[in-house]
Amino acid sequence: MKTSTERLAFFLPGLYEGGAERIVLNLAKGISERGYKVDLVLARAEGPYMAQIPDTVRLVDLNAPRVLGSVPALVKYLRREHPSALISGMFANMIALWARRLSGVPCRLAITEHNSLSSIVKNKNDLRWQIYPKLAGWFYPWADDIIAVSSDVADDLTRTAKLPRERIQVIYNPIVTPDLQTKSEEPLGHPWFRDGEPPVILSVGRLTDQKAFDVLIQAFYFVRKNHPARLLILGEGENRPALEALIWQLGLEQDVSLMGFVQNPYPYMKHASLFVLPSRWEGLPTVLVEALYLGAPIVATDCPGGSSEILRDGLFGRLVPVESSLALAEAIEGSMNDRRSSPPKESWQSFNLDFVVDRYINLLPGVS
Repeated sequence: MKTSTERLAFFLPGLYEGGAERIVLNLAKGISERGYKVDLVLARAEGPYMAQIPDTVRLVDLNAPRVLGSVPALVKYLRREHPSALISGMFANMIALWARRLSGVPCRLAITEHNSLSSIVKNKNDLRWQIYPKLAGWFYPWADDIIAVSSDVADDLTRTAKLPRERIQVIYNPIVTPDLQTKSEEPLGHPWFRDGEPPVILSVGRLTDQKAFDVLIQAFYFVRKNHPARLLILGEGENRPALEALIWQLGLEQDVSLMGFVQNPYPYMKHASLFVLPSRWEGLPTVLVEALYLGAPIVATDCPGGSSEILRDGLFGRLVPVESSLALAEAIEGSMNDRRSSPPKESWQSFNLDFVVDRYINLLPGVS
């Protein structure tokens, strides 16, 4: 193992339920296992993934009441530790840009964009998001590196924030990790997966408007008329009451389960008859790559973001229009008898942890 005196820091709001948080944990672990010193700097050390912080990564809790309020604490951290490089993501990007400038510390700064910015602005009725594209256009150029997790996200950022496309690099997320297969083999005690039970359709994600589980439940209503099946959704979020009401309204309470947040969703992916991603928009949906790697037949919406990139325009799974419960139902019915398969290496190699860690180490001179 190579050892280095250089320190690399990752900065996030917290470790809340979401794909981007898991990605940063994977990347921090992968780089630290190469012998580099890695800090995970959180505006507030909270969230369901706190227990998954690797022993090789040092946790730094800024203990800020909110992300915006973490600027002074991040400035102090940068002046105290002098990391060679700082990588930020999500809502923390703007904070990282301001803190680096105020600190005067010459660390390399890479900001990562994990979602389709135009879709967020369109779907969030919040003044902060309405002005964010202008802020991004003004301040993102302060970064040494602007990284998008898919080509679609990069193109969207160019259009929405008026940034030169050549300033944005595409580096896929490190999703396929050595322990993914191992975790998928853990026992699955859920009664729906016993022999002789109806096939289980699985979806995973936060219960928010972005993930469009309302459309999936409506699609399942049509599927259930023609096929015995069950729908299991793993995740938690603010839309739970509305989704529960929809399930009862459609009379699906015996066949649809909102199971809540699950630390290890991989056994469910490994044993599900079908994996469905019904999102209205994405960046690079982690769960889609994980389900693909574990061999699940897949149906996904061709939404803004990386779904079509992952599935190679339908080569590795079925793509359907966004917001169409009928099209989604037809694709689900057409996939019910699809066999599980061992995906070709080409379908997931670009998302392999070692491959992506190499990209980041080569990108950041401070840790090379």
